[in-house]
Amino acid sequence: MTSQVQFYEKIAPISVQRHKNWCIEKQPEYAYASHSNAVPLTTAEFAVAALEYTIVFLGSEDAPTPVVLLGLNADENLYLKDGHRWKARYIPAFVRRYPFIFSRSEDGNMYTLCIDESFKGCNQEGRGQALFDVTGAGTGYLNAMMQFLTSYQQQITKTNTFCDKLKQLELLEEMTATSQLPNGKKAQVKGFMAVDRTKLSQLSGDTLAELARSGALELIYAHLLSMRNFAELLELRTGQLGSPSFS
Repeated sequence: MTSQVQFYEKIAPISVQRHKNWCIEKQPEYAYASHSNAVPLTTAEFAVAALEYTIVFLGSEDAPTPVVLLGLNADENLYLKDGHRWKARYIPAFVRRYPFIFSRSEDGNMYTLCIDESFKGCNQEGRGQALFDVTGAGTGYLNAMMQFLTSYQQQITKTNTFCDKLKQLELLEEMTATSQLPNGKKAQVKGFMAVDRTKLSQLSGDTLAELARSGALELIYAHLLSMRNFAELLELRTGQLGSPSFS
């Protein structure tokens, strides 16, 4: 099985027949994310991610996806030091789940745990955590990864519900961030969406109360607060703080 999923190069369903002697050695580096300037984020991560990252929405207005921005240019990750060490305290779950991933059946009713066989930590020399024991049963490590990805998939479903609400209320607007560079030139980041503060303030009291009860309002404000971190991205890119404007 091949895939074009971000990070993954050679995805294969995990099976005792194919991976009986396989072990996964944890790697202290994140070089596989070095060419990603954004990664998806679930709503369960908004509160902690908003402290360090800029949370925006990519995709179309009909199918928006929340992401954290990692770079201002394509194929750049400014949150990596020396190209492989993560600099922020919080690492998004999308990054942490690698090299594991779920593959969904065509009818959407079944998920299969898969692994990127190109991951550097994959080996058959006993280094790291085994996937299966001598009897062919999944190890505690494999079961823990299954539970982690199951929980992650559940959070994706909740995230989609949140995005559906934003779409229903027509709160998302395409925006451009403009920053002044040290050389006097201006840099612009386009192609993302964010909640429009004016539209949010014009919602009825009943709608705002509903958003508050569901937890969606807290998520919206976490997203809006995170927009201040555009300045952090600019500092990581240029070495100097800036004050981006949004339009």
